[in-house]
Amino acid sequence: MPTVRHVFTLDYVAGILDEHPDLIDAIVSNDDNLSYGSIITVCAGPDNYLSAITDDGIDELRDLIADARRSPEEWDAFLRSVVDDPGTIENIKAHKPR
Repeated sequence: MPTVRHVFTLDYVAGILDEHPDLIDAIVSNDDNLSYGSIITVCAGPDNYLSAITDDGIDELRDLIADARRSPEEWDAFLRSVVDDPGTIENIKAHKPR
């Protein structure tokens, strides 16, 4: 595994990929969705922890989302498998990429 020199916050990754931040958060909240080492927890203070993603993690996310979007049925199944809240699913579906 190459040395990780920098990581990206989830909100920044959502902007890079032009995806709803809740989708990125839902995918990353289960560390089985990406390869070991792609998701890193960063301590930003005594009780403040953030998840961040490596370059390889961004590539994996991009591929994972592209595969899920091959058809509307696959996209719906993917969203139901990674997002627990129906309201959040609707927000993600309403997100219009640039």
